[in-house]
Amino acid sequence: MFNRVMTCRLLALAAVLFFAAPIGAEAQQGLLTKPIRLEQTIKLSSGKPLAEKPFELEAGKHYKLIIESDGTAELAIEGAEFFRNIWVNEIVINDIEIRPLGVDSIEFDDEGKAEIGFVTIRPGSFTVRIPKTNSESQSVVFNVK
Repeated sequence: MFNRVMTCRLLALAAVLFFAAPIGAEAQQGLLTKPIRLEQTIKLSSGKPLAEKPFELEAGKHYKLIIESDGTAELAIEGAEFFRNIWVNEIVINDIEIRPLGVDSIEFDDEGKAEIGFVTIRPGSFTVRIPKTNSESQSVVFNVK
């Protein structure tokens, strides 16, 4: 009898603690309200580097990244490993907001700009590059700490 009563009390206490005080929720509150706008952009231009230097990011932060194409060539960027380790909140193209479940690549057929809002999930070093290129200038590294 004593064990049954104690078990019920412990379960009740656990339920109260679980529902009344969500652990870690305060740390994530407002995560998507104040994105960090990255100063550096990714620039797609025929024969030119994508970025000046690697991006240095922190895991669990919300960022906004601009990708621009000058239209000199039909160019794309791909980075499955990077895109699988971030949560994409939205992609904005010409004031149209897209909320995808996942992204593998983004291709520009002409001049334009896309803004990606994302949260870094996992630390690591991830590369985004122009498909079928090997040059370091045709890729950019995202270092997530």
